Amino acid sequence: MTLGPNVYDAEPIPEAARAEIERLLQSGDLFRYTAPEDAPVALLEAEFAEMMGAKYALAVSSCSAALFLSLKALDLPRDAKVLIPAFTFGAVPSAVVHADCRPVLVEVGANYRIDMADFAAKLTDDIGAVLISHMRGHTSDMDAIMALADRRGVPVIEDAAHSLGTLWHGRKIGTIGRIGCFSFQSYKLMNAGEGGVLITDDAELIARAVIMSGAYEHNWKKHKGPRGENSTALADAFAKWQNRLPLYNTRLSNLSAAILRPQLAEVPRRVRDGRANHDYVAGRLNASPWLEVPEALPPETRAPDSIQFNLLGFDGDDEARAYQEAAKARGVSVQVFGLSADNARAFWNWEFIGAQPDLPRTRAMLMRACDTRLPARLTRAELDFIAAALIGAAEDVKGAARAYGT
Repeated sequence: MTLGPNVYDAEPIPEAARAEIERLLQSGDLFRYTAPEDAPVALLEAEFAEMMGAKYALAVSSCSAALFLSLKALDLPRDAKVLIPAFTFGAVPSAVVHADCRPVLVEVGANYRIDMADFAAKLTDDIGAVLISHMRGHTSDMDAIMALADRRGVPVIEDAAHSLGTLWHGRKIGTIGRIGCFSFQSYKLMNAGEGGVLITDDAELIARAVIMSGAYEHNWKKHKGPRGENSTALADAFAKWQNRLPLYNTRLSNLSAAILRPQLAEVPRRVRDGRANHDYVAGRLNASPWLEVPEALPPETRAPDSIQFNLLGFDGDDEARAYQEAAKARGVSVQVFGLSADNARAFWNWEFIGAQPDLPRTRAMLMRACDTRLPARLTRAELDFIAAALIGAAEDVKGAARAYGT
């Protein structure tokens, strides 16, 4: 088997983090509420909110925790129905269940985006919230989603775990709905191993989320609003909810924040290089008659760190499995979402949500949709190796002669 580029290691943590990490290790000051003010987590929240153009941010232990707290902050009734895409990671329906709500799955098309006809049909009067996963950084039609949700007065949460740096009509993804949630897991644009953050402009929502995240007693006083804001809205909201909410203790540690803060300056470069790498490989794959990378929607400017593409003209699952093996033999790992055993992105494996209607469009897409890591740090030579392996694997299965129409 050929050995391909290493696409799994993250970029090194910036050198600027080392002094702060050493200080924290020497002091043992890892808890976000130990310092009277300006703890690393609090500074990360202020800096992330400023980068995103949001009023408030809350850093927590994972994006799943951010999604869970977002649903709880909306004060939905028990068993409220929450619309989610059927193509997402299993942690998303898990967060809905954890929040005592019921996920309702919406069809996703061959371009990995929500089927708007199915979305409109399922956005009924008994839907309490919409949780849009921009899965693998593919943005669904946010204009149509927001128009339909606003018309019914249904709040929208954006799961932007894969979409830090993505724009919609020039507006940052994660700032379009009531709440945006991001991930700091190692395969994401900012890496703390684990971690997440939620952002919002709503003082009532952030106050509820902060308290439930574990701001016991009066630790909420160490959470600040936007710089220069003189409004009492945040303080009033905290005072209103003091002692009225349960504590779920999903806090982020100062050590994670120290690792993350220097990476904020790296985001523009990582977005730029990730987009360039993706578009270069996509152009090569789209020249093959057997592979298709769906186009971005016109308002969307993506920030990808992986590439997804569909197998075209593959007859049956055996040929798709053969493609995975051929790519692996050429040194590149590919997963076909629906064919990878117990894949957490295949909705039929979410047995914990109970019986669901069949979703034929999503199922068909998952049986031919491929996923390959494509981090921003890769060189042009490495990109050429990956593209050649992916194209060559298709020709191995379908036949080089047929690939060229002869």
